Amino acid sequence: MDGRDPTGASIWDAAHRRTTIGLLTLVTLVAFEAMAVGTAMPRAVAELDGVAWYAWPFSAFLVASVVGMVLGGEVGDRRPPGPGVLAGVVAFAAGLVVAGLAQDMAVLVLGRAVQGLGAGVVIVLLYVVAGQAYSSRLRPRLFGAFAAGWVLPALVGPLAAGLVTTHVGWRAVFLGLVPLVAAGLALLLTAGPGEAPPVGQAAPRGRGRVAWALLAGGGIAALQYAAQRLDLAAVGIAVLGAAGLAAALRRLLPRGTVRARPGIPAVVAARGLMAGAFFGMDALLPLVLTEQHGWSAATAGLPLTAGAVGWVVAAQLQGRRPDVPRQRVLRLGCLVLATGLAATATTAVPALGGWPAYLTWALAGVGMGLGMPSVGVLLLDQSPEAERGANSAALQISDVTASALCVGLSGVLVAGAADAGGPLWPAVLAAVAVLTLPALLGARVAGRTVALARAGSSRATNLGR
Repeated sequence: MDGRDPTGASIWDAAHRRTTIGLLTLVTLVAFEAMAVGTAMPRAVAELDGVAWYAWPFSAFLVASVVGMVLGGEVGDRRPPGPGVLAGVVAFAAGLVVAGLAQDMAVLVLGRAVQGLGAGVVIVLLYVVAGQAYSSRLRPRLFGAFAAGWVLPALVGPLAAGLVTTHVGWRAVFLGLVPLVAAGLALLLTAGPGEAPPVGQAAPRGRGRVAWALLAGGGIAALQYAAQRLDLAAVGIAVLGAAGLAAALRRLLPRGTVRARPGIPAVVAARGLMAGAFFGMDALLPLVLTEQHGWSAATAGLPLTAGAVGWVVAAQLQGRRPDVPRQRVLRLGCLVLATGLAATATTAVPALGGWPAYLTWALAGVGMGLGMPSVGVLLLDQSPEAERGANSAALQISDVTASALCVGLSGVLVAGAADAGGPLWPAVLAAVAVLTLPALLGARVAGRTVALARAGSSRATNLGR
């Protein structure tokens, strides 16, 4: 795919090449770090004598990234995105250095929090730059390239991080990315986009959005923690986390997201539905293959690779047809995802040995490759320039929240089966049934992702009124 349209414009032409390379470099490095850190963390906590703190570096990154998303949205709607990207990348790189040089767990957790803050800012502002620098016809191709930037690290990130951790040390997983991050930033900033302020005036922001972001991140972390333990205390933690998260999301997501109101709210809802459905099963599938069918850890990860390949291939294919209405591509993606998820129920059948997972998860990946780029295009096409930041932040928050909740739900089902001492297959079937539902809802919501008329702003702002 050359990313070219009939007008001759391309994401790789002279006007866009440096911007495209810079965007993809930053996307890939943020994604690689996210994939690699899980491989390096066991060695890091062992060396720093912090096994009891194992979950904290992950939670710190998550909470801080939600805050960064909100900050990135505010910056993108009120100022040129270039300086904001610079600040976000500097924070991300500083977090890498702090984590890589940490001599105790407290400093490692601090470094991960700074990383998360920077990553949240960067990923939102990259959407703002995409809306500013690329025409509507080029965006399907650009988001197809983004998909490769996110998914390819899933193929090589854990292996590369494992080799680096084994032969060089866990610190190199953090410190080794700093020069590459700097190179990606230099390419992006010297390309020119990100210098113009948004056209129009941003809608009045609700007060205390950073505080609401902290509450949302804390709520997600609390629910994840509660999902890891099946006792009375977990119930209380889950209730408090859910209450805090619900209150925060009312302030951070567009009004009408839960009802999938036509336009931006439905786009944000569709992103969450797809992400939750896919990643909820993506986290469970290796466990099913190892525990139910006796696969090795390395072999159990191969169907995930098939899913990643399906995602990348489909993302490139959808970019070749920019004239096809994106809501149709999104609906098709959701239906293909639902089909792949439903077919993954075959992994619960002992006689099949788990082998259908290669095909079923590749199919689920194809659904994501069709749907996720389409969501990004729909968001930017319908967002006024002065609202792209907040709407992009809402999109990312929806993704992170739904993914975390569905992964936690899968964990609860598996933990319940283990606690009961029974076989795993009933939990697998229950997870498939529960996770297929959001994908089907996404197909229904897809028809509402284009507003018939813009009677007013859909900006993600104070929704408590």
